[in-house]
Amino acid sequence: MKKALITGITGQDGSYLAELLLNKGYKVYGLTRRSSTSVTSRITHLLGDIELLPGDLLDQTSLFSAVEESDPDEIYNLAAQSFVQTSWNQPVLTSEFTATGVTRVLEAMKKIKPKARFYQASSSEMYGKVQAVPQSEDTSFYPRSPYGVAKLYGHWMTVNYRESFNMHASSGILFNHESPRRGLEFVTRKITYHVAMIKNGLAHEVRLGNLDAKRDWGFAGDYVEAMWLMLQQDQPDDYVISTNETHTVKEFVELAFGYADLDWKKYVKIDEKFYRPAEVDLLIGDYSKAKKKLGWAPKTSFKELVKMMVDCDLELVKSQKPR
Repeated sequence: MKKALITGITGQDGSYLAELLLNKGYKVYGLTRRSSTSVTSRITHLLGDIELLPGDLLDQTSLFSAVEESDPDEIYNLAAQSFVQTSWNQPVLTSEFTATGVTRVLEAMKKIKPKARFYQASSSEMYGKVQAVPQSEDTSFYPRSPYGVAKLYGHWMTVNYRESFNMHASSGILFNHESPRRGLEFVTRKITYHVAMIKNGLAHEVRLGNLDAKRDWGFAGDYVEAMWLMLQQDQPDDYVISTNETHTVKEFVELAFGYADLDWKKYVKIDEKFYRPAEVDLLIGDYSKAKKKLGWAPKTSFKELVKMMVDCDLELVKSQKPR
């Protein structure tokens, strides 16, 4: 039985990845920070099948212990301060988690289990002010937020450990990927949840920033399969994971409100506080390398993704609505 250790198992990607690995017969360990409140809502249905280990990307000793106890064949580093807007307000904390935290996990692996295989969650935000359209593994990076800069550090540190210590360390440069498990602070889920709230008479507006920003949106459940495939290859490498399509935030809004038979123009308010200090205007990824080498391609279309999220939030709000 293969064993895997997932940092960030309580997040969107961590929960989908844990499901995938369990279905493939893995013993799954998840790293969780000690907290006075439960943060396991996304993995409640898995708690009987996985083992949670205490640990923190800010604490090297806890990472040594987690790797030693889990003795993993594969390590997936998904933990990070992952909200771009927060990275402007907490740039130092973002750097500690999202940048230096990667080094701490790699050090734990190098010392305890150097023959394990490592996956680093890199991000399309590393491209930022894009230098080419579409963006591929060969496109130059130009991050435009503390989050993007921190992700770039983690990305290059992964490359450095791979080349310096002959470690099987790969990075997935994942473009935006969403699901019903996305946090409410992210624009896609913010939109679909407010659609459900408005439809049920529990809200009257949603405040958004730049509706013209273009993103390459896929389904998180599809993308975790690419993570797994990277660690099944003989040689480690870096891969863009995307859909090769770009859509504006406005398109997402129109679809989401349209599925609920609502006129978005009546409810969407533009609020400048949601604009970024340095905007990322256009992201669109070229996943041809992943298709050729991994045999991976996205299965869920943009329209299917938006409908899935709206349907789930309509059910969620309906179940929570006072009777």
